[in-house]
Order: sequence, then C-alpha cells, then structure tokens
Amino acid sequence: MPEKAVYPVQLVQPDGRRVLNREYSALLPDIGPAGLRGLYEDLVVVRRIDTEATALQRQGELGLWAPMLGQEAAQVGSARALNADDYAFTSYREHAVAYCRGVDPADLTKLWRGAAHSGWDPDSVNITNPAIVVGAQGLHATGYAFAAHLEGAEIATIAYFGDGSTSQGDIAEALGFASSWSAPVVFFCQNNQWAISEPVRLQSATPIVRRAFGYGIPAVQVDGNDVLAVLAVTRQAIKRAREGGGPSFIEAITYRMGPHTTSDDPTRYRSSAETEEWKARDPLDRMRKLLEREGLFDDDYAAHVQRRADEVAAKVRSATIGMPDPEPQKMFEHVYATPHSTLERERTDYFTYLDSLEEARS
Repeated sequence: MPEKAVYPVQLVQPDGRRVLNREYSALLPDIGPAGLRGLYEDLVVVRRIDTEATALQRQGELGLWAPMLGQEAAQVGSARALNADDYAFTSYREHAVAYCRGVDPADLTKLWRGAAHSGWDPDSVNITNPAIVVGAQGLHATGYAFAAHLEGAEIATIAYFGDGSTSQGDIAEALGFASSWSAPVVFFCQNNQWAISEPVRLQSATPIVRRAFGYGIPAVQVDGNDVLAVLAVTRQAIKRAREGGGPSFIEAITYRMGPHTTSDDPTRYRSSAETEEWKARDPLDRMRKLLEREGLFDDDYAAHVQRRADEVAAKVRSATIGMPDPEPQKMFEHVYATPHSTLERERTDYFTYLDSLEEARS
C-alpha cells in the first residue's frame, strides 16, 4: 500500500506571501510587526556570525567551523519558542540557537579555536556546548527531561540533530525511552538533505518524520526555511511537553547551503543546480519579502539590522583573535567531577615532559 503523502507545515511562501493555516497561525497571536522584525533581525545577525566565523577559519584563526548557512530559520524559530527554563541540547551546528539562548557571541568560537574545552557555562543559559559525538545529545536531552519530570519541574527539553543522526542508535534509544516513559522532550531534526556526503535518501527510505510514529510519538514535518512555521510547531510541541503530554518529534525540511564543516568540499558530491534550487527558498529572503509585503521594511530598518549584525560580527572577530592561548596544564581541568587516578598519572607524566623541555632549552 503506498504511503500517505506528508506535507510540511508552511505559513510563509518563498515569495513572502502568507499561507492560510488556522491551526498553526493561531499559535502566533503575539507575533505582530515588532515580532516579525525581531525574527528577521535574528536571522540576519546569526548569518553574519556564521559568515564571520567561516572567514576566521579560512584565515587560520579557527581550527574548524560547522557552517549553518541556510538553516537559520529552523534554528531561530525553534529557539525563540523556548521558555527561559527550558533546556536545549545541541549538536555542533546550532550557533543560532546558542545566540538566541543568550550565549555571548564572544564565546561562540572558544571551542573551535582550541582555546577551551567548552565555550560557556551551560547552566547559565540552559543550552549545552556543541556535542561532537553524533546523536549523543538525544539521550542526554531525554535523561534530563525525565529527571526534571521526576522532580516535578514543568519544563521541556529540546534535542537538536541532523538527518544523518537518525541512523545512529543513540537517537533510536532516546526515542524508545522517551516514548515509554513520557519524557517531556522535543526531538528536533534539521533535515538539511546531506549527512556529510550522503544524501538523505540513503538515510531513510521513508520521510524521517514517520520514524517517530513507530515509537508512538506525535510528529510533524515543517518547512524549515519558514521561521514562522517553525516557531509555531515548536511552540505546540514545547507546550505539550510542559503540560505532561510527553515527547514530540519535528522534522524541519531545510538545506545546508555550505560545506558540512570547513574541511569539506560539497562540490564533490552535489550539483550546483541543486544548490541554486534551494537558494530560491532562502530563509532570509523569504522573511524580507514578507516584511516588504506588509510595509515593515524600509531603508532605516535595513540599516539598523545591518549595523547590529556588523557589531556582533566585530565582537566575534575581536574576541577570537584576542583569545589567550590556554596553559597546557588546563587540559586536565574539568575532565572528571571527582579525582581520577588515570588522569592524575597522565597529568604527572605530562608535567614531567614539559619540565624536560625546559631543561633542554636551558
């Protein structure tokens, strides 16, 4: 029997026209002119952060960077749906989520420069540092959500991951546990069409959103380049989690316009025609066209947004270049919460090695 078609939720078309969707539009009663402008500013600023960090890596100031170009709406829309006490568990590409959660832009590149084990204190902004182990954050988010539920905290957690992560056992285990124990977690899959060099059709023979149905988890597919639609569906899922309705799954259909990381060359595995097709769905252009249609975009506002983006980018650049190199001994700090004999032996051996270098120089 052929599968029933899945249609992504959409509230704004690529040309900026509104889509009549009473169910999801009703979830955005507070998003008036100021709200629309605020979302557009977020989109522009986070893209500017991304392009600045990419340039810094190309100039040798960062060891690596995972660009999010093209995925801004999926991240901004979902992040702006969270309450202050909700907790976000990310992978390594959610720079826009970090910005929206209040992470200081000066801290966004610490990890990628190799200047620290992490960029910020997670508990100060309720968002984890980048997780390099693919899919691991799904289990972390589920465990945190379940523990919060046991303690009576009326919060939600959200786990961000890509389409490639859905092939990892960690995500499958997280879905199973969350379903069985009604953990208040939102699984947010950014389907950017490529898991490094492998297309999504090799990750799943069926729409990824359908995987959640097998676990008994409510799921929705959304146009991930439509910031309003993403905001609406995430608000719905977060509300369900906070009110005891258990887990939800969101598949945001978007596209990674750049490389997987700055060490990748996407021209080796995908066509320029495909990239050009997705450029026509650019999330920033879509929001700007909506503002223009509704008389909310003018030269003064555009200049304000550009100034803000440039200010944030300048902060990222100056902070990155001005970061002091960490003392070698720092690598042994904050590895374990309690003393660890193996780590202590490694520390002693390393200090002995450093002393031998000093003796050789003298």
